Amino acid sequence: MCSLVFMSYIVLGLVMALGSGFIGAEATRAFFVFGDSLVDNGNNNFLATPARADAPPYGIDFPTGRPTGRFSNGYNIPDFISFQLGSDPTLPYLSPQLDGLRLLVGANFASAGVGILNDTGAQFANIIKMFGQLEYFKEYQVRLSSLIGTAQTQRLVNRALVLITCGGNDFVNNYYLGPNSARSRQLALPAYVNYLISEYKKILRRVYDLGARKVLVTGTGPLGCAPAELAQRGKNGRCSTELQLAASLFNPQLVQMIIQLNTEIGSDVFIAVNTREMHNNFISNPRAYGFETSKVACCGQGPYNGIGVCNLASNLCPNRDTYVYWDPFHPTERANNFLVQQMLSGTSKYMYPMNLSTILAMDPETK
Repeated sequence: MCSLVFMSYIVLGLVMALGSGFIGAEATRAFFVFGDSLVDNGNNNFLATPARADAPPYGIDFPTGRPTGRFSNGYNIPDFISFQLGSDPTLPYLSPQLDGLRLLVGANFASAGVGILNDTGAQFANIIKMFGQLEYFKEYQVRLSSLIGTAQTQRLVNRALVLITCGGNDFVNNYYLGPNSARSRQLALPAYVNYLISEYKKILRRVYDLGARKVLVTGTGPLGCAPAELAQRGKNGRCSTELQLAASLFNPQLVQMIIQLNTEIGSDVFIAVNTREMHNNFISNPRAYGFETSKVACCGQGPYNGIGVCNLASNLCPNRDTYVYWDPFHPTERANNFLVQQMLSGTSKYMYPMNLSTILAMDPETK
């Protein structure tokens, strides 16, 4: 009997916390994350897959000094967005620690290796494909409803900020995975990009149907300029022309699709984040941002430290803050922080139709 009374007080407290506009300790919005390794906070740690960042030196600059499952030396993009919300970083959805009050902060559903298409990342075996992530989001809402009720759950989701990052793997780990990949034999690059955009629209529409009303959608970075691509495809230190072409086709079409989808919905639900242009700033003039190099990864092997994986046998730079790339594909903590700062203050060149500061200043009830 006492335990039932105690639980009722917990549930009442949860409802009061949500109703008063305070989610967690200070945040005014919950935060949900979907996508790939650029935004995975550790879901793959709980899966039988080689696409994991659960061993040193990953996490070397995280407060604990230990790997967390983030593909970074420290914090990643979702973490820095969480800080702007006044919240602790979201927990991976598969983490057993994500329960009770922690559910009010949101959840990270991202899984390293995934893409827009279901066949992307097949070599990584057990990863959470995009529609699988959305099924978990639906499950999350059922779990939260059992604590605070359906109406309050819908309100929390409608008020929340959402980040979705995918698309790069559809090129790196699918179309250009080998010289004669199945997808490259099936479709010429322009047709493949059109197909990706049409499939991505289905994903975004499903995100909307599940209640999201403010969604940051990042494009791909300058794919051909990552150290891995400089090492394997670039010539004389120049970015891979194939992957740069892919990014130049994909990103403008993504923006146009977002504009079209917002028009169909009748509201600016989806925000296009031009991460390619943001990354280009670092790559074209790294020293202007306090970086020594944008070509060499901090952790890796071979040319540009772009071969293989980051592990204890890798070359490791002594000062991660002077590198744009942490490993052959992923930015350093400092670069991630810069990207979020650009999301906050960026003009329409970087953020369309509004930047993150504008979103955060809006009444979260606005749909």
